[in-house]
Amino acid sequence: MTSLIIILSVLLLLIIILQIGRINEITAGLRGEEETEVKNANSNGIWLVIYCAIFLIACFVSAYYYLPYMLGYGPHQAASAHGGLIDNLFSVTLLFTGIVFVLCHIALFWFSYKYRYKVGRKILFMPDNHKLEIIWTAIPALVMTILVVQGLVTWNKVMADVKDGDDFIEIEATGWQFAWNLRYPGADGKLGVKDYRLIKPGKNELGQDWNDTRNHDDFNANELVLPKGKKIRVRISARDVLHNFYLPHFRVKMDAVPGLPTYFIFTPIKTTDEYRQELRKYPEYNIPSDPTDPKSPPKWQAFDYELACAELCGKGHYSMRKLVKIVNEDEYNTWLSAQKSYYLTSVRNTDEDPFKGKNVKIELESKAIELESNLRKALDTSANSGSRTLVLDNIYFETGASTLSNDSEYALNVISKAFTKYPNLKVEVSGHSDNVGEPASNLTLSQERANSVKNYLTSKGANSGSINAIGMGQNRPIADNSTDEGKAKNRRIEFKILSF
Repeated sequence: MTSLIIILSVLLLLIIILQIGRINEITAGLRGEEETEVKNANSNGIWLVIYCAIFLIACFVSAYYYLPYMLGYGPHQAASAHGGLIDNLFSVTLLFTGIVFVLCHIALFWFSYKYRYKVGRKILFMPDNHKLEIIWTAIPALVMTILVVQGLVTWNKVMADVKDGDDFIEIEATGWQFAWNLRYPGADGKLGVKDYRLIKPGKNELGQDWNDTRNHDDFNANELVLPKGKKIRVRISARDVLHNFYLPHFRVKMDAVPGLPTYFIFTPIKTTDEYRQELRKYPEYNIPSDPTDPKSPPKWQAFDYELACAELCGKGHYSMRKLVKIVNEDEYNTWLSAQKSYYLTSVRNTDEDPFKGKNVKIELESKAIELESNLRKALDTSANSGSRTLVLDNIYFETGASTLSNDSEYALNVISKAFTKYPNLKVEVSGHSDNVGEPASNLTLSQERANSVKNYLTSKGANSGSINAIGMGQNRPIADNSTDEGKAKNRRIEFKILSF
C-alpha cells in the first residue's frame, strides 16, 4: 500500500510540473516574448546563486557529518606504518582539488547570474588573452607537479620491497571465486613453491609441490592473524579471475592477477583492541551494533578489521570477506603454535605424498622437540622412577644392521645435550627387536645397536663409564608382533635414567 501511494504521489507531481509548464507558455504568449525572457533570466540567475550556496553548504555539512566514518579522519586513522603517508597524500590532493571545486562552482553560478540575459546587452568577443592563458596553464601545471612529485615519493616508500636482513613475516593470499586462501610459513619461515599444474580440487587447492620440504610445515588459516609491529610481506595471486586484496584500515590495496603474482608490504601498528578503544571515544560508535536489537554490543565493541575483495569478481563477491586480527606478539606466537601443517594433517603418507613411508624433516624435528620435553620431565627431581625410562622411537638404523641413519641425529643430539647439562648423569641404553629371525641373532643385533648409540654419545662428549649399553633382543616386546605396526614399535632403543 505504501509503495502504491509513493508511485501515485510521483505521478501527481509530474502532472503538476507539466501543467505549470503549459501555464508558463500561455503566460509568455500573453506578455510578450522579450519581457518573458528577461523575467526568466532574472529568476533563473537568482535561483542558480541560491542553489550554489545550498549545494556548497551541503557538501561541507555532509563531510563534517560523515567525518567519523571516513578513512583518514576522525577515529579511522591508518593502522599501519605507511598509512599516514597515503592519508597525507590524499589530504594534500583534497586541499588543492577542494579549492578548485569551490572556486569553480562559485564562478560558474555567479557568472550565470551576472551575465544573465538583458535587453541590449552585447557579447564581447575575445579571441585570445596571453596573460589569462599563462595563468590558467601555469597554476594547474605547478599544482600537478607538486601532486605528482609527492605521489611518486610516497609510492617509492610504500611499495619498497624487503631488503636482505629485514625481519619480516611472509604470507600468501590466493583469491578465487569466491574465497581467499591464506597460507602461512611454518617454523622455517619460508613458503614452499607452487605449480598450477599440481592443483587438485579438494586435495591440493594451491598446487603446492610436496617434493619441496618448505611446503611441509606451511599451514592454511581461516582468518588473517598478524602481530603488531612486525613487517608483513603478502604474496598476492589469483586462481581464476581478477581479484583485489584490500585491507582498508591499513591502506593496503593490490590487485590479485591470475598468472602474475603481486605483493604488498606493511607493518600493523594498532591491535584490534587498541583500534576499538579509539572508536569508543566517539558517540557514533556507542550505539547498538544491531539497530533491531537495543541490547546488542556497541559498534566499537563489535568492530573488526577485515580483508575484502575490491574487484567486482562475480555475484558471490561479497562472500570473500575475511576476519583480520592484529594481536600482540605473545598472542600471535600462542596462535601460531596451535596451527597444524596441511601436509602433515592431509597429505602425509597418502598417495599424494612423494615421501610416503620415509622420514621427513618436519616430523623428525617435531619428535626431537617432544623428546626434549619428555627428557626434561624425566630429569625433574619430583618425577617418579617409572617415568625415567624413555622409548626413543626416532632412532633409526640401516635395515638389518647396527649403522645409525643420519635421521637419528635429531634425537641423539637432544640426548647428548643432557650429558653436557648434567655431568653426573648415568643411563642405561637398551636395544630391542621384533621376533623376526633367530632369537640369538636378534639379541646380537640389539646389543650392537645399543653400542652404536653409546659410541655416538661418547663421540659428542659423554663419559663412556656413564652409559651402560645392553641388548634385550626380542624378550621385552611392547606391542603385538603379529602386525607390521607392532613390530615397528618393538624395534626400538630405550633410554633409562639411573642417576643424575
